[in-house]
Amino acid sequence: MTDGLADWLRFALAPVSPARQRSLLAAFGLPGNIFAQPHGHLASVVGHEAADALHREPNPAALETALAWAGEEGNHILTLADAMYPRALLEIADPPTVLYIKGNPDLFARPALAMVGSRAPTTQGEANAEAFASSLGAAGLVIISGLAQGIDAAAHRGALAVEGGSTIAVIGTGIDRVYPARNAALAREIANKGLIFSEFPLGTPPTRWNFPRRNRLIAGLSLGVLVVEASLESGSLITARLAAEAGREVFAIPGSIHSPQARGCHRLIREGAKLVETAEDVFEELRGRIDGVLPRPAATPRRTSPRPQQATPATSRPLPVPAHLAPEAIRVLEALCSEARDIDTLALSTGLAVETLYAHLLTLELEGFAARQAGGGFLRLYSVA
Repeated sequence: MTDGLADWLRFALAPVSPARQRSLLAAFGLPGNIFAQPHGHLASVVGHEAADALHREPNPAALETALAWAGEEGNHILTLADAMYPRALLEIADPPTVLYIKGNPDLFARPALAMVGSRAPTTQGEANAEAFASSLGAAGLVIISGLAQGIDAAAHRGALAVEGGSTIAVIGTGIDRVYPARNAALAREIANKGLIFSEFPLGTPPTRWNFPRRNRLIAGLSLGVLVVEASLESGSLITARLAAEAGREVFAIPGSIHSPQARGCHRLIREGAKLVETAEDVFEELRGRIDGVLPRPAATPRRTSPRPQQATPATSRPLPVPAHLAPEAIRVLEALCSEARDIDTLALSTGLAVETLYAHLLTLELEGFAARQAGGGFLRLYSVA
């Protein structure tokens, strides 16, 4: 590894606040130049205590461990001076000095949408997260989330489940740790097929303060944030607020008025977040930013008529059933017809619980096979081969 990276790591590991680190970089340039400055020059910019910290000898074990980690296949350390450092993070108020990365850093250059929500979602909320992530990921958006249990994990899984889908996990621990531990297998899959990164030094344990800091990176990397389910106390609302402050779009999926997990989304909608029912709703809002960059989402074709009944008759354009559909979703599809059927009729004909039925209907809507009517019924847009 180069001496330049060692200087950056020594600089990042010094007990000096990120704001003071940026002041030093602005005043003296690269870390090598900063360490060459007399104590008085450093103190004039960041004070004597920070200057003392910079002139102390670094922890050799921490430096050697980080350099050895960076030399392993698939691992990267990006600094503020690197051309591959994500440009979107340079726009936030406090970009990290270094990023520890596993996976493909080319993903930073692609348009991305953050998906966040409850760590204890409802069954339907988790299904919604997977379905939206699959549809948006298949159309070319990178899905960003925080590897937490619940909605985060579902969003990552949904993006990875479709051909061409990609996901980025932003974590609140050192890159060599996985929290929660039950997501270890998912983290490995993300590192192999997407990207996982942290601003925290190797070995950093999970602390309550790390995750709000992590949230600003989730918001900053994305064109917008989609909140799937959130209580009024959810950290997802912090991510949404940070996104709005950074000029990103905020989206929220509504839920039952009786569900505590929907109240955070309802508050966001009252405060101006875009209400989302389909993946197309997200694309409509982002269209100006991604035209010419992404193909139109094939999974949710744009309807030219506000009345789905006027869509092409089901018998005239047969489509093959997608191979990835669950058997229960195929059963729901077969129960639909060219005339709207209400949820009770569908529950009776499929034998499925209403909550499970709604989850599969959302998937069919996102795939473009079904449409929801104003009166609450559902119809099939295309026949199936």
